[in-house]
Amino acid sequence: MALKQRFNVEANFSMASMTDVIFLLLIFFMITSTIVVPNAIKVLLPKSQQQAQAKPITRVTIDKDLNYYVANANETERMVTFEQITPFLQSVYSAEPDIFVALYADEEVPYREIVKILDIANQNQFKMVLMTRPN
Repeated sequence: MALKQRFNVEANFSMASMTDVIFLLLIFFMITSTIVVPNAIKVLLPKSQQQAQAKPITRVTIDKDLNYYVANANETERMVTFEQITPFLQSVYSAEPDIFVALYADEEVPYREIVKILDIANQNQFKMVLMTRPN
């Protein structure tokens, strides 16, 4: 007695569910990836083997023409004088005492200008991070 098969088995593989999975993975990685703060000021950072592990929120930038810029969180950088840096950092520190201040200095900036900013951080007990680019 011969039994007949009522349906045919097809050897095709449906890619519809695979594209859904890839789409969901893409969304997942886009959401969970770190947000990079774009630096609109042209600063050529010095090279370094180690990169900063802390996530700085407040930024102080010195360009090659010795112009000073400050920004907090997702704000855009605004130009300030050297005398305005300390009050700005103190106001940010009073709102958030656990801040890290990132110092972006062009590699052509004289060391004495960087030390001035480091002195401000040292006098006010701010945690300062020197930003560099990967080697």
